[in-house]
Order: sequence, then C-alpha cells, then structure tokens
Amino acid sequence: MSEWVNMLPGIEQIHAAAERIAPHARVTPVLRSVVIDALTGAELYFKCEHLQRGGAFKFRGACNAVWALSDEQAARGVVTHSSGNHGNALALAAATRGIVAHVVVPEGAVRAKVAAIERAGAIIHRCAPNQAAREAMAAEVQRSTGALLVHPYADSQVIAGQGTLALELLQQASELDALITPVGGGGLASGVAIAAHAQWPGLALFGAEPAGADDAARSLAQATRVTSVVPDTVCDGLRALIGEPNLAALRAHRVELITVSDAETIAAMQLIWTELKQVVEVSSATVLAAIVQQPERFAGRRVGVVISGGNVDLADLPW
Repeated sequence: MSEWVNMLPGIEQIHAAAERIAPHARVTPVLRSVVIDALTGAELYFKCEHLQRGGAFKFRGACNAVWALSDEQAARGVVTHSSGNHGNALALAAATRGIVAHVVVPEGAVRAKVAAIERAGAIIHRCAPNQAAREAMAAEVQRSTGALLVHPYADSQVIAGQGTLALELLQQASELDALITPVGGGGLASGVAIAAHAQWPGLALFGAEPAGADDAARSLAQATRVTSVVPDTVCDGLRALIGEPNLAALRAHRVELITVSDAETIAAMQLIWTELKQVVEVSSATVLAAIVQQPERFAGRRVGVVISGGNVDLADLPW
C-alpha cells in the first residue's frame, strides 16, 4: 500500500496544477436548489463540472498532464484509452499545446463522446470493449508512435489536476461539512480527497458507485483490490476498475462509498434535469442518488456535490 501512496500527488503538486491549468480550464459554477435541499434535508452545493471544457472534469487532469511535459516529451505526442470523456479532454488539452493525441476507444462507446473526441482532433484507434484490449492497444500505439501514455486515472499529474476541483469548490463554498464525488477509476475521488483534506482535515468524504460496478466498495471492504467485477451499469463513465494508487488514496482519506442502483441513478439524473435545469450524464447523477438513498447521513449538513460530466447522447437517453 505504501508504494501506491508514495506515487500520489501532494497538495503542493495540486496547487502547481491549479496554476498550470488556469490559462486553459474554466472556473465552473456552484448551483443550489431549494427543492432538492427540501427533499434531502441537506444544503447541497452542486459543483458543475459538466460545464468544464470538454463537458467534464477530465479536462483538469488531462490539461495538467499535457502541460507538465517537457518540450521534448510533448513533441512525441500523447496516448490514452478512454470510453469518452478522458479521451476528449486529452485531445482538447493536446490541442492547446499543438501536439498529437491518440485515443484508444472501445467499441460501443457513447456516440456523442466519440464524436467529441473526433472533433477535438485526436487520432482514434478502436478496440474490443474490455480493459485488457484497451491497455494492449494503448501499449501498441506507444510502441509504434513513441507517444507518452496519459492514463485516465492512475497518473500522478492527472490526479493532481482533478484535485484542483476541490481547491476551487472550497473557495466557492468554504464551510462544507461533507463532499461527494462519483467513483469509477478513482482519479477524481482521489485527487479531491487529497486536496480537500489538506485544507479541511475533518471534512467527511463520500464516493458514489454503481451497484453494477462496485469494485471500489468491495476493495475497501476486503482491504485488497478486487478485479473480478464485470461492470453491468448504464453509467458508462464509471465502468473502469479502481486504480491501485486511487484505492490507496481513498483508504488513506477514509472515503466512505455508497453504492446505488441504475434505477436510483436515472431518477436522480431526471431530478437534476428537472430542478437544476442542467443536462448531466447518468454517471454524474450517482452522487445525488446516494444522498437521496441515505438522507440520514447527510441531513443538516452542507454538502459539496460534484457533477462530473454532461456529455449525453440525446438519441439514447437511459429512460
């Protein structure tokens, strides 16, 4: 465990990331809803990362990783594997530096997300829809092009970039009692945990995970990384297995995980659309689904709620 903790960024790296991405990333707003507060019994502060460049928080980490490269490294280009948002973010970030981005995309990825990657100018490489195929294709692209891998979540610079979200949120809503993020590969949850606890050590941290992709919850419960889970969820952005360093961060920062059903998540997605008037993707709605499912854990508290992305295929909604 200590070897993975040692590869995680510290708060100094997260502050450096904030400075590095400032010319490129947006400061996203925080929204409130009287109706949703009344429903949950909590004061919820929705951090709207679906309004970030590329439509997701992923731009923060990708941008930091791209601009942390030396000129010699950057000239070789970058490569990643992604079901959508990270690939789009890396392509956009690479464009800000004028370098090539290769994105390995699994078959069956959300059409709107793949179209966004193409528009951003990335070179797309298709593969079978499983983790092994994604990693193998990315490794082949590395070998054939010399491009540097920017892993979607198990990368120190990516994690540091995602952590900038917490720095920003705690300036916008400074007296939070708790903070909750979606959990997939864990880049967001781990970066936010590190940054948040560096400023507010007593802040309660939660993660929301689909019941059909609950490897992180199982891993924390069993004190070892569980890799046997075969994802079965509509939350396409949360199907990745939790990364080793990311799991170490969740454990070190005592992040409590709440698993939610797809039905609960879809209902929460509809509630956000209806009350906040915001188009968010289904993976983002896991956080509100968790609060609605277990209101006693959040009642009376000021809670930061991270809306992670808004790249929705309007021709294929989950209801």
